[in-house]
Amino acid sequence: MNYSEPTKLAVLACPGGERFADEVIVHLKRQYRRRFEKKAAVLAKRYAETKETVVRKLNFSNDLASSVNSLPGDVNAFRMPKFKIPARFTWFPNGEIKTEILESIRGRNVYIFQDVENHLPVSFNEGKNQKVLSVNDHLMTLFVAVDAVKQAGAASVTLVIPVYPYSRQHKKKGREGLTASRIGKMLEAMGVDRIITLDIHSREIENAFNFMKLENLHASYQIIRKLSEIVDIHSPDFTVVSPDTGAVDRNKFYATSLKKPLALLYKERDYSRVTQNALDNNIAQVKLLGTVEGKTVFMADDMLGTGGTLLKAMQFLKEQGAKEVICAISLPFFSGDAIEHFEEAYRRGLFKRIIGTNAVRHEELLKREWYVSVNVTGLFAQTISRLHHGRSLSSILDNRAIIEKLLAQK
Repeated sequence: MNYSEPTKLAVLACPGGERFADEVIVHLKRQYRRRFEKKAAVLAKRYAETKETVVRKLNFSNDLASSVNSLPGDVNAFRMPKFKIPARFTWFPNGEIKTEILESIRGRNVYIFQDVENHLPVSFNEGKNQKVLSVNDHLMTLFVAVDAVKQAGAASVTLVIPVYPYSRQHKKKGREGLTASRIGKMLEAMGVDRIITLDIHSREIENAFNFMKLENLHASYQIIRKLSEIVDIHSPDFTVVSPDTGAVDRNKFYATSLKKPLALLYKERDYSRVTQNALDNNIAQVKLLGTVEGKTVFMADDMLGTGGTLLKAMQFLKEQGAKEVICAISLPFFSGDAIEHFEEAYRRGLFKRIIGTNAVRHEELLKREWYVSVNVTGLFAQTISRLHHGRSLSSILDNRAIIEKLLAQK
């Protein structure tokens, strides 16, 4: 498959994932333009041809390989592919949802985007209706989109879901379901070939799949780059703290990459209590293994819901003498009234900054002085392009090499 001509790559954006899909498409277009121009320049030099001649011949070659008579666009320039599939999403009065694909996608590799944690109004019925959807509504929209794509004859179906739904229901503590794995099995049964997600809550979820593949991306490079703009990461007073035992591996990665000590907060929880808001959590006791006195503390976690446990951890660290506290959250949900509680904690000096990603769409959060967003759409675009052309993901899934290069420059 021609690495500079993605004619079989198609993107379908569910209403909840449309913003994220549009940003990824911007990166895809830049990538393919750069590849085409680089290839034309290399071949022109190698074969002693003008770049204009090579561009024309590349377009001729792509036309020959195309399933149609010729691809649209100027044959003397790079012809930008149209990635996004036109589709109609209908919301019926009884709550049912329908997806209609408005052009042929037979034989194409389709990437379906959905953000199940998008709780801002999204459009249905060609913009006539605005709906605020729950996680379950978004999930059902995803199901009907997958069904429509399969019925339309797509060669493969990949889901781009930065937030894997129900990922916190991945282990049993009593008479409860393993809903995280059940969701995956349902998607696999529908014919989904692969899922691309960000910092899944537990890799154990993937063990439930028979053939479906899971690409679990990490935003550590983007987070460290932003962190280095906020504080001096080479300072001897900088330390990494794991907010709980479940986040040890994640924070050990940061500590190892930054060559800093690692401390641990151990939390004893009362699981009979369900957290309702940021001021109500199920933590019975907190203990610190390590020291933070006079230190700038960095903590990383995969997701933040109501944020009660993180607020309690930050307060505890300040009581233990921490100079500054900075947190990184891959999936910043900020459910309920969490934003207001974090605003109050910021005014009290409990933390300096929260670094989040745009994997979850927010508007109000971006207005806060204490919140810093990093863009991961480029990471997803690189992953999609490499998968589409059968190239290795090793340097993306294990990004220690580019992190070392970044730190050497700082």
